[in-house]
Amino acid sequence: MISTELTRQKLLQWLEHNEANYNPELQLLRQPFSSPGYHTTLRDVPYVHPTRESLSYAVTLLGSGIPRYQERGCAIVEKVLSLQDTDPSRPTHGIWSWFYEEPLDRMAPPDWNWADFCGKQLVLAAMHHHDIMSPGLKSRLRDAIFRACQAIIARNVGPGYTNISIMGAFVTLLAGEVYDYAPYRDYGLQRLTEFHAHTKRLGTFEEYNSPTYTTVAIAELSSLYTRTKNEAARQLTEKLLEVGWRMVAEHFHVPTKQWAGPHSRSYDKLLAPKFLTFLQLGLEGEVRFLPDEDLIFEPNWYDSGLRCPEPLRPYFIEPHHEHLRQRIYENTAKRIQKHATLFMNEAYALGTIDKEIMWNQRRNLLAYMKHGGETAYMQLQCLHDGYDYAAAIITSRQNEGDVLYGIGFSTNGGDTHSSLDRIEGWVKVQDLRIRLEFGGCLDTIEVKVQEERRVRVVLGEHTICVQNLLAEFQSDSSKTGWEWQIQDGRLHLDYILYSGPEHVFDFTDMEQAGLLFALSLGDREKWLQVEVTEQEQYWTAWCTNESPLLKIAMRRKPATVDELLSQ
Repeated sequence: MISTELTRQKLLQWLEHNEANYNPELQLLRQPFSSPGYHTTLRDVPYVHPTRESLSYAVTLLGSGIPRYQERGCAIVEKVLSLQDTDPSRPTHGIWSWFYEEPLDRMAPPDWNWADFCGKQLVLAAMHHHDIMSPGLKSRLRDAIFRACQAIIARNVGPGYTNISIMGAFVTLLAGEVYDYAPYRDYGLQRLTEFHAHTKRLGTFEEYNSPTYTTVAIAELSSLYTRTKNEAARQLTEKLLEVGWRMVAEHFHVPTKQWAGPHSRSYDKLLAPKFLTFLQLGLEGEVRFLPDEDLIFEPNWYDSGLRCPEPLRPYFIEPHHEHLRQRIYENTAKRIQKHATLFMNEAYALGTIDKEIMWNQRRNLLAYMKHGGETAYMQLQCLHDGYDYAAAIITSRQNEGDVLYGIGFSTNGGDTHSSLDRIEGWVKVQDLRIRLEFGGCLDTIEVKVQEERRVRVVLGEHTICVQNLLAEFQSDSSKTGWEWQIQDGRLHLDYILYSGPEHVFDFTDMEQAGLLFALSLGDREKWLQVEVTEQEQYWTAWCTNESPLLKIAMRRKPATVDELLSQ
């Protein structure tokens, strides 16, 4: 059990750490600027004042019980309220910009999720700290929460957007309870009911196995379970928490202390200490991944009622073998189904998704390997001028440590983002390559290009054999094929499609464009024997030796994202 004393100590340390980050003139928290590359147009800015993080800081200050901190918390809430769009004629009515430095009309585009993220913090402030606010602040807080609820309801995110679907239900349901306003309360319960029904049909969260967003989902559901007075909502939330915790438990690789793939959305390659802290809190101290001094204080976790169900706790203690195949997405109208596969033993965990875009948040082929008491990882990427190319599409099939996979190219996918910067059939390229990146502990790693198409990587007890089966791409670059280098502590094993002066590739003019590979991960050298045939519209590849279950078909001609995913 994580003691109350330790929680209090961590809270005070966190507040002391953020003392230097508070800007009393603006009454906001200051942080170093970072950007995922979309929504914000800011560039080369050293520091910013974020609205979401400032509100989270404010709610923590309000809950500290220390008068000077509580006074500051009220001031921050007041300031952030003034930054909300209050004009009902504007489409951004009820939301906030990311940063004080960048108003909504300068964002590209604004992020409507901020109604959910900021609205949640405001609801918590109203629910738990109403008594220390002035009458004027109470009134303005209520108005801001109602505007956020209106924005959430108007947007009406579907159940496939897991964390925002849950958070929107949280904000509206609890706002309805706090202010005894039935329309918001009823909407929140209906949204939670729809999310539960969608999850039950699919068998999992559509935002599948995401270290970042599964923890958000579990924390939001736990907080809702702890705080709502609605018994129907509590019953739904309890069932959803079992789904979330089971997903984490089945994917936890005890020997490496890693959250095995595939990941629908992730920002890291190796599991960050904050996620180990999350698990340690949820397991109530039964497992100590980190010493007390290394636990990360995350305000939303320590008072949310995190608790892993008892039957799932052994998954985090003893090594377990898994061979899972799970449907994670279905759109019957478009004839699209996606499945995730995981194979896990004591030596390694390998996960794949069978149909997906190659966005930088996806981990479509991801392995964690135990290596000399440490951990190494392997991740597949498609890179356009050094950045993940979201318009590329993976097709794969996995059996234990063996994978057949292909990379095709869409005519309307995103370049750096899944949807915000879609290409119109063509793209300017200086470099285009398929990469297997190895990182973590790489002591003793050896690479050997055995033939023009075959590469063997040996990492301690692990041998990775990867071979290119087919490469069709209209490139006049003299620099194609395999290349490898170690850079910044990572091994980059690249299959180069083009590298040279800027060139326009028009995928709508290409009759065929794609690559096929076979990969085997295990404790010995093993080369999959694969047959490849060419039909009018498809390449088909199947394994003829140790993995007869492996077979994939991939479109030869570039097409829309939906067409490439719908085979």
